[in-house]
Amino acid sequence: MKRTPLYESHIALGGKIIDFGGWALPVQYTGIINEHRAVRTAAGLFDVSHMGEILIEGNGAGEYIQKMITNDILKVAMGRAVYSPMCYENGGTVDDLLIYKLEEKKYLLVVNAANIEKDLDWLKDHCEDNNVSITDLSHKYGLLAIQGPASQEILQRLSATSLDDIRFFRFLTDIEIGGVKAIVSRTGYTGEDGFEIYIPADKAIGLWDRLLDIGADKGLIPAGLGARDTLRFEVALPLYGHELSPEISPLEAGLDRFVKLHKAGFVGRDSLLKQAESGSYRRLIGLEMVDRGIPRAGYKVFAGDREAGFITSGGMAPTLGKNLGLALIDKESAQGSEEFFVQMRGKLLRAKIVDTPFYVK
Repeated sequence: MKRTPLYESHIALGGKIIDFGGWALPVQYTGIINEHRAVRTAAGLFDVSHMGEILIEGNGAGEYIQKMITNDILKVAMGRAVYSPMCYENGGTVDDLLIYKLEEKKYLLVVNAANIEKDLDWLKDHCEDNNVSITDLSHKYGLLAIQGPASQEILQRLSATSLDDIRFFRFLTDIEIGGVKAIVSRTGYTGEDGFEIYIPADKAIGLWDRLLDIGADKGLIPAGLGARDTLRFEVALPLYGHELSPEISPLEAGLDRFVKLHKAGFVGRDSLLKQAESGSYRRLIGLEMVDRGIPRAGYKVFAGDREAGFITSGGMAPTLGKNLGLALIDKESAQGSEEFFVQMRGKLLRAKIVDTPFYVK
Protein backbone atom coordinates (compact mmCIF):
# COMPACT_ATOMS: atom_id res chain seq x y z
CA MET A 1 0.00 0.00 0.00
CA LYS A 2 1.06 3.58 -0.59
CA ARG A 3 1.83 5.69 2.46
CA THR A 4 1.34 9.39 3.13
CA PRO A 5 4.15 11.39 4.79
CA LEU A 6 2.28 10.96 8.09
CA TYR A 7 2.14 7.16 8.16
CA GLU A 8 4.54 6.78 11.11
CA SER A 9 2.65 9.50 13.01
CA HIS A 10 -0.57 7.53 12.63
CA ILE A 11 1.11 4.39 13.97
CA ALA A 12 2.54 6.32 16.94
CA LEU A 13 -0.93 7.69 17.76
CA GLY A 14 -2.47 4.21 17.73
CA GLY A 15 -4.25 4.65 14.43
CA LYS A 16 -5.95 1.53 13.07
CA ILE A 17 -4.57 1.27 9.53
CA ILE A 18 -6.68 -0.01 6.64
CA ASP A 19 -6.32 -0.26 2.88
CA PHE A 20 -8.22 2.67 1.39
CA GLY A 21 -7.97 2.59 -2.40
CA GLY A 22 -4.43 1.30 -2.20
CA TRP A 23 -3.39 3.70 0.58
CA ALA A 24 -2.46 2.76 4.14
CA LEU A 25 -4.58 5.19 6.17
CA PRO A 26 -6.07 5.32 9.68
CA VAL A 27 -9.76 4.48 9.88
CA GLN A 28 -9.78 5.58 13.55
CA TYR A 29 -7.63 6.39 16.57
CA THR A 30 -9.82 6.58 19.70
CA GLY A 31 -13.02 5.51 17.95
CA ILE A 32 -15.16 6.70 15.06
CA ILE A 33 -18.00 8.07 17.19
CA ASN A 34 -15.62 9.92 19.52
CA GLU A 35 -13.79 11.48 16.58
CA HIS A 36 -17.08 12.32 14.83
CA ARG A 37 -18.39 14.12 17.91
CA ALA A 38 -15.12 15.99 18.38
CA VAL A 39 -15.50 17.49 14.89
CA ARG A 40 -19.12 18.46 15.54
CA THR A 41 -18.36 20.08 18.91
CA ALA A 42 -14.68 21.13 18.85
CA ALA A 43 -12.19 20.10 16.14
CA GLY A 44 -10.63 17.16 14.37
CA LEU A 45 -7.43 16.92 12.31
CA PHE A 46 -7.42 14.71 9.22
CA ASP A 47 -4.55 13.52 7.05
CA VAL A 48 -5.84 13.73 3.48
CA SER A 49 -2.43 13.73 1.82
CA HIS A 50 -3.57 10.81 -0.35
CA MET A 51 -5.68 13.19 -2.45
CA GLY A 52 -4.29 14.05 -5.88
CA GLU A 53 -3.14 17.46 -7.09
CA ILE A 54 -2.88 18.14 -10.82
CA LEU A 55 -1.55 21.44 -12.15
CA ILE A 56 -3.01 22.72 -15.44
CA GLU A 57 -1.48 25.84 -16.92
CA GLY A 58 -0.99 27.66 -20.21
CA ASN A 59 -2.77 30.15 -22.47
CA GLY A 60 -5.72 27.83 -23.08
CA ALA A 61 -5.93 26.30 -19.59
CA GLY A 62 -9.26 27.88 -18.62
CA GLU A 63 -10.98 26.97 -21.89
CA TYR A 64 -9.61 23.43 -21.70
CA ILE A 65 -10.85 22.85 -18.12
CA GLN A 66 -14.19 24.38 -19.13
CA LYS A 67 -14.49 21.63 -21.74
CA MET A 68 -13.66 18.89 -19.25
CA ILE A 69 -16.02 19.72 -16.36
CA THR A 70 -19.76 20.24 -15.98
CA ASN A 71 -19.51 23.44 -13.92
CA ASP A 72 -18.51 26.88 -15.23
CA ILE A 73 -15.12 28.39 -14.31
CA LEU A 74 -14.47 31.01 -16.99
CA LYS A 75 -15.79 33.91 -14.93
CA VAL A 76 -14.33 32.70 -11.64
CA ALA A 77 -11.96 35.12 -9.92
CA MET A 78 -8.49 34.19 -8.72
CA GLY A 79 -8.51 32.89 -5.19
CA ARG A 80 -11.74 30.96 -5.59
CA ALA A 81 -12.34 27.23 -5.60
CA VAL A 82 -15.02 25.52 -7.68
CA TYR A 83 -16.53 22.07 -7.15
CA SER A 84 -17.43 20.11 -10.26
CA PRO A 85 -18.09 16.62 -11.58
CA MET A 86 -16.14 15.50 -14.65
CA CYS A 87 -18.08 13.22 -16.97
CA TYR A 88 -17.74 10.61 -19.67
CA GLU A 89 -19.55 11.11 -22.98
CA ASN A 90 -22.45 8.97 -21.71
CA GLY A 91 -22.99 11.21 -18.67
CA GLY A 92 -21.40 8.83 -16.17
CA THR A 93 -18.90 10.35 -13.76
CA VAL A 94 -15.14 10.18 -14.22
CA ASP A 95 -14.57 11.91 -10.88
CA ASP A 96 -15.68 14.85 -8.78
CA LEU A 97 -13.03 17.44 -8.02
CA LEU A 98 -12.10 20.88 -6.80
CA ILE A 99 -10.59 23.46 -9.15
CA TYR A 100 -8.45 26.20 -7.58
CA LYS A 101 -7.82 29.23 -9.78
CA LEU A 102 -4.26 30.14 -8.80
CA GLU A 103 -3.65 32.64 -11.60
CA GLU A 104 -5.37 33.69 -14.81
CA LYS A 105 -3.80 30.79 -16.72
CA LYS A 106 -2.95 28.46 -13.87
CA TYR A 107 -5.25 26.03 -12.07
CA LEU A 108 -4.83 23.31 -9.45
CA LEU A 109 -7.21 20.35 -9.66
CA VAL A 110 -7.71 18.29 -6.50
CA VAL A 111 -8.92 14.79 -7.34
CA ASN A 112 -9.84 11.64 -5.44
CA ALA A 113 -6.87 9.46 -4.50
CA ALA A 114 -8.10 6.29 -6.19
CA ASN A 115 -8.68 8.20 -9.44
CA ILE A 116 -5.36 10.04 -9.84
CA GLU A 117 -3.96 7.89 -12.66
CA LYS A 118 -7.34 7.50 -14.35
CA ASP A 119 -8.00 11.26 -14.21
CA LEU A 120 -4.55 12.07 -15.55
CA ASP A 121 -5.03 9.73 -18.50
CA TRP A 122 -8.50 11.12 -19.17
CA LEU A 123 -7.30 14.72 -19.05
CA LYS A 124 -4.27 14.10 -21.25
CA ASP A 125 -6.25 12.08 -23.79
CA HIS A 126 -8.62 15.04 -24.24
CA CYS A 127 -6.01 17.80 -24.39
CA GLU A 128 -5.40 18.91 -27.96
CA ASP A 129 -3.84 22.29 -27.12
CA ASN A 130 -0.05 22.27 -27.16
CA ASN A 131 -0.09 25.44 -25.06
CA VAL A 132 -1.68 23.61 -22.13
CA SER A 133 0.48 21.54 -19.78
CA ILE A 134 -0.82 18.93 -17.33
CA THR A 135 1.45 17.99 -14.42
CA ASP A 136 0.87 15.57 -11.55
CA LEU A 137 2.07 17.23 -8.34
CA SER A 138 0.45 14.75 -5.94
CA HIS A 139 3.75 13.48 -4.52
CA LYS A 140 4.88 17.01 -3.66
CA TYR A 141 1.99 17.91 -1.36
CA GLY A 142 1.04 17.04 2.17
CA LEU A 143 -2.59 17.90 2.86
CA LEU A 144 -4.12 18.42 6.30
CA ALA A 145 -7.76 19.24 7.01
CA ILE A 146 -8.79 20.80 10.32
CA GLN A 147 -12.56 20.71 10.78
CA GLY A 148 -14.96 21.81 13.48
CA PRO A 149 -16.25 24.95 15.24
CA ALA A 150 -12.90 25.56 17.00
CA SER A 151 -10.81 25.08 13.86
CA GLN A 152 -10.35 28.76 13.00
CA GLU A 153 -9.29 29.73 16.52
CA ILE A 154 -6.76 26.89 16.61
CA LEU A 155 -5.30 27.50 13.16
CA GLN A 156 -5.14 31.25 13.74
CA ARG A 157 -2.64 30.63 16.54
CA LEU A 158 -0.12 29.55 13.90
CA SER A 159 -0.63 32.36 11.39
CA ALA A 160 -0.27 36.14 11.31
CA THR A 161 -2.71 36.30 8.37
CA SER A 162 -6.34 36.79 9.36
CA LEU A 163 -8.28 33.65 8.48
CA ASP A 164 -11.40 35.82 8.25
CA ASP A 165 -10.03 36.76 4.83
CA ILE A 166 -10.66 33.19 3.64
CA ARG A 167 -14.37 32.90 3.04
CA PHE A 168 -16.20 29.71 2.06
CA PHE A 169 -14.79 28.21 -1.15
CA ARG A 170 -11.97 30.75 -1.18
CA PHE A 171 -8.26 30.23 -0.61
CA LEU A 172 -5.01 32.08 -0.05
CA THR A 173 -1.62 31.13 -1.46
CA ASP A 174 1.76 31.70 0.22
CA ILE A 175 0.16 32.06 3.64
CA GLU A 176 2.43 31.06 6.52
CA ILE A 177 1.14 28.41 8.93
CA GLY A 178 3.60 27.70 11.70
CA GLY A 179 6.38 29.13 9.58
CA VAL A 180 5.51 26.93 6.60
CA LYS A 181 4.33 28.44 3.30
CA ALA A 182 0.96 26.93 2.42
CA ILE A 183 -2.15 27.16 0.31
CA VAL A 184 -5.06 27.39 2.74
CA SER A 185 -8.66 26.92 1.60
CA ARG A 186 -12.06 26.78 3.26
CA THR A 187 -14.15 24.12 1.54
CA GLY A 188 -14.67 21.19 3.92
CA TYR A 189 -16.27 17.77 3.71
CA THR A 190 -17.93 17.48 7.12
CA GLY A 191 -20.71 20.04 7.34
CA GLU A 192 -18.62 22.05 9.82
CA ASP A 193 -16.37 25.06 9.36
CA GLY A 194 -12.78 24.20 8.60
CA PHE A 195 -9.67 24.58 6.49
CA GLU A 196 -7.48 22.57 4.12
CA ILE A 197 -3.72 23.16 4.33
CA TYR A 198 -1.55 22.29 1.32
CA ILE A 199 2.13 22.16 2.27
CA PRO A 200 5.34 20.55 1.00
CA ALA A 201 5.24 16.83 1.81
CA ASP A 202 8.36 17.02 3.97
CA LYS A 203 6.73 19.65 6.21
CA ALA A 204 3.62 17.58 6.98
CA ILE A 205 4.84 15.82 10.13
CA GLY A 206 6.04 19.02 11.79
CA LEU A 207 2.81 20.91 11.14
CA TRP A 208 0.65 17.93 12.14
CA ASP A 209 2.43 17.72 15.50
CA ARG A 210 2.25 21.49 16.10
CA LEU A 211 -1.46 21.64 15.37
CA LEU A 212 -2.29 18.74 17.69
CA ASP A 213 -0.18 20.35 20.42
CA ILE A 214 -1.47 23.90 20.07
CA GLY A 215 -5.10 22.80 19.68
CA ALA A 216 -5.26 20.29 22.52
CA ASP A 217 -6.80 22.78 24.97
CA LYS A 218 -9.61 23.42 22.47
CA GLY A 219 -10.40 19.74 22.07
CA LEU A 220 -8.53 19.07 18.82
CA ILE A 221 -7.88 15.37 18.24
CA PRO A 222 -6.70 13.33 15.24
CA ALA A 223 -9.57 11.89 13.22
CA GLY A 224 -9.58 9.01 10.75
CA LEU A 225 -11.39 7.95 7.61
CA GLY A 226 -14.29 6.48 9.56
CA ALA A 227 -15.32 9.81 11.07
CA ARG A 228 -14.66 11.57 7.77
CA ASP A 229 -17.20 9.25 6.16
CA THR A 230 -19.89 9.49 8.87
CA LEU A 231 -19.55 13.29 8.93
CA ARG A 232 -19.92 13.68 5.15
CA PHE A 233 -22.76 11.12 5.15
CA GLU A 234 -24.81 13.10 7.69
CA VAL A 235 -24.68 16.14 5.40
CA ALA A 236 -25.31 13.98 2.30
CA LEU A 237 -22.12 14.93 0.47
CA PRO A 238 -21.30 12.54 -2.38
CA LEU A 239 -18.53 9.97 -2.17
CA TYR A 240 -17.05 8.77 -5.43
CA GLY A 241 -17.77 5.08 -5.91
CA HIS A 242 -21.01 5.42 -3.94
CA GLU A 243 -23.16 8.41 -4.97
CA LEU A 244 -21.08 9.01 -8.11
CA SER A 245 -19.51 6.48 -10.48
CA PRO A 246 -19.13 5.70 -14.19
CA GLU A 247 -22.68 4.34 -13.95
CA ILE A 248 -24.15 7.25 -11.96
CA SER A 249 -24.45 10.73 -13.47
CA PRO A 250 -24.27 13.96 -11.46
CA LEU A 251 -27.94 14.60 -12.25
CA GLU A 252 -28.87 11.28 -10.66
CA ALA A 253 -26.74 12.19 -7.65
CA GLY A 254 -28.73 15.40 -7.17
CA LEU A 255 -25.87 17.67 -8.25
CA ASP A 256 -27.91 19.63 -10.82
CA ARG A 257 -26.57 22.97 -9.58
CA PHE A 258 -23.06 21.92 -10.62
CA VAL A 259 -24.13 20.91 -14.13
CA LYS A 260 -24.34 23.98 -16.37
CA LEU A 261 -26.27 22.68 -19.35
CA HIS A 262 -26.30 26.16 -20.93
CA LYS A 263 -22.54 25.76 -21.38
CA ALA A 264 -21.82 24.38 -24.84
CA GLY A 265 -19.30 21.73 -25.71
CA PHE A 266 -18.31 20.10 -22.42
CA VAL A 267 -17.73 16.35 -22.39
CA GLY A 268 -20.96 14.52 -21.55
CA ARG A 269 -23.26 17.49 -22.18
CA ASP A 270 -25.38 15.82 -24.87
CA SER A 271 -26.12 12.81 -22.68
CA LEU A 272 -26.83 14.92 -19.61
CA LEU A 273 -29.09 17.21 -21.63
CA LYS A 274 -31.10 14.21 -22.80
CA GLN A 275 -31.41 13.01 -19.21
CA ALA A 276 -32.60 16.41 -18.05
CA GLU A 277 -35.10 16.82 -20.88
CA SER A 278 -36.59 13.36 -20.43
CA GLY A 279 -36.71 13.63 -16.65
CA SER A 280 -36.68 9.86 -16.42
CA TYR A 281 -33.36 9.46 -14.62
CA ARG A 282 -32.96 7.92 -11.17
CA ARG A 283 -33.12 10.06 -8.04
CA LEU A 284 -31.00 10.07 -4.88
CA ILE A 285 -33.23 10.15 -1.80
CA GLY A 286 -32.80 10.00 1.95
CA LEU A 287 -34.25 7.12 3.96
CA GLU A 288 -34.72 6.67 7.70
CA MET A 289 -35.23 3.16 9.00
CA VAL A 290 -38.56 2.52 10.72
CA ASP A 291 -37.81 -1.10 11.51
CA ARG A 292 -34.64 -1.97 13.38
CA GLY A 293 -31.70 -2.36 11.03
CA ILE A 294 -28.75 -0.48 9.57
CA PRO A 295 -28.79 0.07 5.79
CA ARG A 296 -25.47 -0.54 4.06
CA ALA A 297 -24.15 0.32 0.61
CA GLY A 298 -25.44 -2.11 -1.99
CA TYR A 299 -28.57 -3.21 -0.11
CA LYS A 300 -31.61 -3.42 -2.39
CA VAL A 301 -34.51 -1.01 -1.88
CA PHE A 302 -38.11 -1.92 -2.69
CA ALA A 303 -41.25 0.15 -3.22
CA GLY A 304 -43.97 -2.29 -2.28
CA ASP A 305 -42.96 -5.62 -3.83
CA ARG A 306 -41.05 -3.98 -6.69
CA GLU A 307 -37.30 -3.45 -6.62
CA ALA A 308 -36.75 0.29 -6.94
CA GLY A 309 -33.02 0.80 -6.43
CA PHE A 310 -30.22 0.40 -3.90
CA ILE A 311 -28.47 2.03 -0.96
CA THR A 312 -25.43 4.06 -2.01
CA SER A 313 -24.29 4.97 1.54
CA GLY A 314 -25.81 4.08 4.87
CA GLY A 315 -25.22 3.65 8.57
CA MET A 316 -26.00 4.97 12.00
CA ALA A 317 -25.68 8.77 12.08
CA PRO A 318 -23.81 9.53 15.34
CA THR A 319 -25.07 13.11 15.71
CA LEU A 320 -28.70 12.13 15.17
CA GLY A 321 -28.78 8.63 16.63
CA LYS A 322 -30.76 7.33 13.65
CA ASN A 323 -30.19 4.60 11.09
CA LEU A 324 -30.15 6.37 7.73
CA GLY A 325 -29.37 5.71 4.10
CA LEU A 326 -28.93 7.45 0.78
CA ALA A 327 -30.67 5.47 -1.94
CA LEU A 328 -30.61 5.72 -5.72
CA ILE A 329 -34.06 4.75 -6.98
CA ASP A 330 -36.15 5.02 -10.11
CA LYS A 331 -38.13 8.18 -10.81
CA GLU A 332 -41.56 6.54 -10.41
CA SER A 333 -40.74 5.30 -6.90
CA ALA A 334 -39.11 8.60 -5.87
CA GLN A 335 -42.21 10.58 -6.80
CA GLY A 336 -44.91 8.09 -5.88
CA SER A 337 -43.84 6.37 -2.69
CA GLU A 338 -43.44 7.47 0.91
CA GLU A 339 -42.63 4.08 2.40
CA PHE A 340 -39.83 1.84 1.22
CA PHE A 341 -38.33 -1.46 2.27
CA VAL A 342 -34.63 -2.21 2.56
CA GLN A 343 -33.58 -5.81 2.08
CA MET A 344 -31.33 -7.02 4.89
CA ARG A 345 -30.37 -10.67 5.36
CA GLY A 346 -33.33 -11.83 3.32
CA LYS A 347 -35.87 -9.66 5.14
CA LEU A 348 -37.62 -6.49 3.96
CA LEU A 349 -37.43 -3.83 6.66
CA ARG A 350 -39.51 -0.64 6.57
CA ALA A 351 -38.00 2.77 5.90
CA LYS A 352 -39.48 6.21 5.26
CA ILE A 353 -38.32 8.95 2.94
CA VAL A 354 -36.77 11.98 4.70
CA ASP A 355 -35.19 15.24 3.61
CA THR A 356 -31.49 15.55 2.98
CA PRO A 357 -29.07 16.65 4.24
CA PHE A 358 -29.87 14.65 7.35
CA TYR A 359 -27.89 17.04 9.55
CA VAL A 360 -28.01 20.82 9.22
CA LYS A 361 -25.69 22.91 11.35
